[in-house]
Amino acid sequence: MSAPKIARIDQSKLRESAYDALREAFTRGAFAPGETVSLRTLADQLGTSMTPVREAVRRLVAEGALVDTPSRTLEVPPFDAERMRELKSARLALEALLLEEAMDHLNAGGIDALEDIISAPRTDSDMPDLKQNYDFHFSLYRHARSRVILPLVEALWLQYGAFLNLVVQERAANEIPEHIHHEEIIAALRKSDRKAAQRALALDIERSFKLLLPES
Repeated sequence: MSAPKIARIDQSKLRESAYDALREAFTRGAFAPGETVSLRTLADQLGTSMTPVREAVRRLVAEGALVDTPSRTLEVPPFDAERMRELKSARLALEALLLEEAMDHLNAGGIDALEDIISAPRTDSDMPDLKQNYDFHFSLYRHARSRVILPLVEALWLQYGAFLNLVVQERAANEIPEHIHHEEIIAALRKSDRKAAQRALALDIERSFKLLLPES
């Protein structure tokens, strides 16, 4: 009796899925600065073997989301004020470019979709919804149709993700409405007011940095 025919698992997709899941977790602030990361724990959480996780982690180290220490321990980069200032400057510059380009392509349906993202029901009313925040920004930025700047901004968000973990724990994070600047961006988009949109975007980016760098 011949063995049953079972399609072979596409290992390349398994590796990519592990990377995508971990990258998304780092981007939305699932890991805190200085946190030690175990390959075994990550593999258990993903429900996969060590191999795809090891390869995903190697890519995350190259992208700056993790540090492979001399003791061979994987660690989220610790809090670094100067690094945060660089990330802030880079985000302000590059995301402004994406917004400018996106406004050349956005239509009413695209703006409505942005509004739907921030008006979706919350799962936790006590903490800012980092996934909503990410979805809003990158749904907007993808309208820029950029093959160069968008990947750079994604890399910046990946490095900044750990700092977001600290931001949401700050009491001041909830002192003003979570989506106030997102709503200002949407209002400006509906009026095709580029200056107002850029001003609201800058305020939104600066808001989180000011919580950890009050002097910035």
